[in-house]
Formats: sequence, C-alpha cells, structure tokens
Amino acid sequence: MTPNSSTDRVRAALLAAGHADTITEFPDGTRTAADAAAAVGCSVAQIAKSIVFRSGNQAVVVITSGANRVDAKKVAAALGVPIKRADADFVREATGFAIGGVAPVGHLTPPLLLFDRDLLALHPIWAAAGSPSHVFPTEAETLLRITGAPVADVRQEG
Repeated sequence: MTPNSSTDRVRAALLAAGHADTITEFPDGTRTAADAAAAVGCSVAQIAKSIVFRSGNQAVVVITSGANRVDAKKVAAALGVPIKRADADFVREATGFAIGGVAPVGHLTPPLLLFDRDLLALHPIWAAAGSPSHVFPTEAETLLRITGAPVADVRQEG
C-alpha cells in the first residue's frame, strides 16, 4: 500500500474523528455488498454501501444498507437538489475511490452526504475502506457522527 492510497485516506479520516483503525483486508474482495457480507460473516443489510450520485459537479454519497436499493427521488427530495446517476469516471474523480471501494469518509472533495435510516437498527455495520478489498466495522451511530450526514428514508419500495 502506498502512503497516499485511498485506504490510507480512509484510515486518516477515521483516526482524525477518534475512530479506531479497524480496517481489515479481505483478499477475495468486498466489491459488492454480498461479497463483503460473505467475507466478514454478517448479513447483507449490515453492509453500509456508499452509492454515488451527482448534483452538477458535486458528488452525492448515500450511505445505505446493503439490502436496500436507493430511491433517487427520495434522495433528491431529502437534500433539496436535483441528482442523477454518476458514472465510474465521475465517482473516481469526485471521491478518489473506485466503484466497489467508495468509503463513507476520506473523499478527495467533500460530497453531499445522506445516511439511510435503516442502518440505525443494525449492529455492527461494515463499510468500504477505500478499495474493493478493505472494509471496517463500526456502529451506525458512530458513522453518523463521523460523517455528519442527515438521516433519511432512502429505500426504494417494492
């Protein structure tokens, strides 16, 4: 790992927020919520996945339960801005992370954040740590405090 890797950025952000360095590498990968849940031995719901949208040139990162599909209309309404899907190039440029490793902290440019209400009922949760093979465990309330994200219902119904 290079000193300026995306995983190092996540580690630095966690430590700066008073969170222990709990980042773990899983060589078989944690690219999807299902892969991450299998690797760490938890339910898919306990994976806090970061879904990236865009509002103009700003990233919008929705930290949501791995079991949920995100309703873009709910996100736009909660944040009060129009959003659209972000492509892989935008995700990497705006956040500094590749799809499959987008962390909830340590972004290159501060995104608009939104936190899925459903995560608050799950203990512990696991989030990507900057690469498709690194994750960290935490508590939903702790991640909420660290990110400062507003809480909303973002789950797509049906």
